[in-house]
Amino acid sequence: MVIFILFLLTNGAVSVLDYGAALTKSLLYYEAQRSGKLPPNQRDRGYYDAGDNVKFGFPMAFTVTMLAWSTVEFQSQLEATNELSNAMDAIKWGTDYFIKAHPQPDVLYGEVGDGDSDHSCWERPEDMTTPRTGFKIDDHHPGADLAAETAAALAAASIAFKPSNPTYATELINHAKQVRYLLQ
Repeated sequence: MVIFILFLLTNGAVSVLDYGAALTKSLLYYEAQRSGKLPPNQRDRGYYDAGDNVKFGFPMAFTVTMLAWSTVEFQSQLEATNELSNAMDAIKWGTDYFIKAHPQPDVLYGEVGDGDSDHSCWERPEDMTTPRTGFKIDDHHPGADLAAETAAALAAASIAFKPSNPTYATELINHAKQVRYLLQ
């Protein structure tokens, strides 16, 4: 959705409809989906999609990849609508999680929680009593699709952060290179 809205901003559709407001609300959605300790600048105190609390790595990696490429491609439009820092924060929230989910060069956690039990649970994550099982890919548990998309997310985010935070960009590309080896 963010890419579509940025496309419309680029092609002058803003004069008819307020796509800038739609862009703001789209980025606010990502903040609302955050899990973990929320930062003080959080604009909304968040909720989880469908009432569950599973973290699925593959769709998260795809989302971060698309956000990162959108930010690279439409940086001037994001700046014009004062949304660049929010887009970068949304990307960083995801990449910080991927760094944490990649504790060793040959390990990547791709899911936290259990979809079956979590889809039956309609409570705040702070009140959950169901196990938070972690599922990983490594030498004995393959997952090339997850490794590839996570490496893509980290690499794309590295490009997005290179102008403003080259140290973080280097950290991201180093993790991307390590995650890539899980494809073998």
